[in-house]
Amino acid sequence: MSDSEEDSHDRQLKIVVIGDGACGKTSLATRFAQEAFGKQYKQTIGLDFFLKRISLPGNLNVTLQVWDIGGQTLGGKMLDKYVYGAHGVLLVYDITNYQSFENLEDWFSMLKKANEESDIQPVVSLIGNKIDMEHMRTVKADKHQRFCQENSLISQFVSAKTGDSVYLCFQRVAAEILGVKLNKAEIEQSQRIVKAELVDYPQDEGPIRQENNHQSKICSVQ
Repeated sequence: MSDSEEDSHDRQLKIVVIGDGACGKTSLATRFAQEAFGKQYKQTIGLDFFLKRISLPGNLNVTLQVWDIGGQTLGGKMLDKYVYGAHGVLLVYDITNYQSFENLEDWFSMLKKANEESDIQPVVSLIGNKIDMEHMRTVKADKHQRFCQENSLISQFVSAKTGDSVYLCFQRVAAEILGVKLNKAEIEQSQRIVKAELVDYPQDEGPIRQENNHQSKICSVQ
């Protein structure tokens, strides 16, 4: 197979992550793109941008452009331009923060308005994040499912902290966009929980700092 033929099997998809601030959008994008989780919360101002290549059934290689949009920009001047032309959208809320769920109506309305004149109508998935904090849940699962049914959304629950179903949520959206069917085994494999090994360092030593651990992150737009 020539290089040009091989390139023809590589697709690029724009995936936009939106929702209230502090609901875990950046943690979700970072966990997916870099398989990392930051404990300290830092608000995204404007836009963060990630690239990640994944494989779908049929030996289909797909590069996802993940646009992590700051939660404070609802109604902002650039927001419609950020979401315009997206192939897929992750509509994220925090299952322990009921307000973040209530505000989904505003985010979804903004999304529909921004794409009124676009030739691409995005596949939208509702993402309930922080399922590792199930004991603090304030949004009942039936409310989540009802919102999905009323708006024809893909329903997913994830934990950006543990990695539970994070890869799957991006994989399912990409597969839906391209009309690829995932079988049960592929879905179960993508639901794996990422477990980090804890290391105890002597007090006079520390972990070697890695300066190049953000190679997946392309740019940050202020």
